[in-house]
Amino acid sequence: MTSHALGTAGAAQERGVAVGAAAHLASIALRWLRGVFAVVRPVAWVLIAAAVVLWIFGQILGWWELTVAAVVVTTVLVLCLLFLIGRTAYEVSLDLNRTRVVVGERAVGALTLANSGSRAILPSRVLLPVGSGRGVFEVGRLAPGDTAEELFAIPTTRRAVVKVGPVSVVRGDPLGLFERVHRRDEPVDLFVHPRTVLFDGQSLGFLRDLEGLPATDLSRDDVSFHALREYQPGDDLRHVHWKSTARTGDLMVRQYEETRRSHFVIGLSTSPADYRGDDEFELAISAAGSLGLRALRDSQRVEVRVQERGLPAGTGKQFLDALSGLAHSRPRAGSIVELAGSVAATLALASVVVLVCGSTVDANDLRTACSRLPFGARVLAVVADSGATSPTLRRIGEADVVTIGALEQLAGALRKVLA
Repeated sequence: MTSHALGTAGAAQERGVAVGAAAHLASIALRWLRGVFAVVRPVAWVLIAAAVVLWIFGQILGWWELTVAAVVVTTVLVLCLLFLIGRTAYEVSLDLNRTRVVVGERAVGALTLANSGSRAILPSRVLLPVGSGRGVFEVGRLAPGDTAEELFAIPTTRRAVVKVGPVSVVRGDPLGLFERVHRRDEPVDLFVHPRTVLFDGQSLGFLRDLEGLPATDLSRDDVSFHALREYQPGDDLRHVHWKSTARTGDLMVRQYEETRRSHFVIGLSTSPADYRGDDEFELAISAAGSLGLRALRDSQRVEVRVQERGLPAGTGKQFLDALSGLAHSRPRAGSIVELAGSVAATLALASVVVLVCGSTVDANDLRTACSRLPFGARVLAVVADSGATSPTLRRIGEADVVTIGALEQLAGALRKVLA
């Protein structure tokens, strides 16, 4: 390699090193600027700008009054900056006594701050975000080895998934000009489950046969005997009925009905157009939750569908957690009719289907929705109507339709269906 080539390679390497160093310095400067903008509050920027203007015009115009004002403002800014000096290295522990509660139950937590260092930590404020709000705790000076505990209660008046945390330790001045925030710990999810009611009886009275419901399809091999027929090539010889064969002289085999295993499906409409208001929507969710929990306790296979997706329902905890965060679907996701079509397309072997909706769904739409469900499935529709004073039962097509105005009416409405 020639000396010219070596010189060119060395120059390129030096340029690369210089570019890398410049990029590193730029990233450091960018982090520093972010830190500055995070510390300085909007009021402080106004005072800084005022101090600069006062200094400039005080010097240009020679007015000592402006210079004195500049000195005062600058002194206030410097004194407030001194409040940021000090450690905020707390050990933070956020503990909720329960991470799953029912609407209306008391949710209590404890926030523990500990100073594990060798120097005292000056007073500071601790911010604890709770959902859309936040709690503010004033923490005094903590000597080495000391701890401070703050108890708090979380309102659970509505079904939701409430994110608690992360904890932020704030060091600032009394005037609120500068504020240094350090985040500690990880957020915790609090699941506020919908209210549910318990039922008596197996499988809501719909399915009592452990082997499932017989279907109209005939099969060569199942557990429900249907009839005898002549042997056809390919039939299993284990199903030959020898007594009938000896009597008729023709080879006869058993024929069976296929059975549909107990498969409990809940179709819960989340379309805002299907409900008169939020109260009806919450009632529908509580009814769906109650029905699903009963089926799970009866060891049924439970599937839950809402517009455009399914909800996890492998266990009661999974099911209620999913209901806690359920919200209205987008208008273009469709109504109860489209939901029924989705159930038929994805869960064709359902043995029991329960449709849950609000009072704005008329009888024609409900009839259309029920007609779209898998053939042979037992269909029940539960209508949440905030204006209903007592449960009612009616028949639409092949479906039983119950209307309830309160969750406590659900058990009585189901008894009417089974009567």
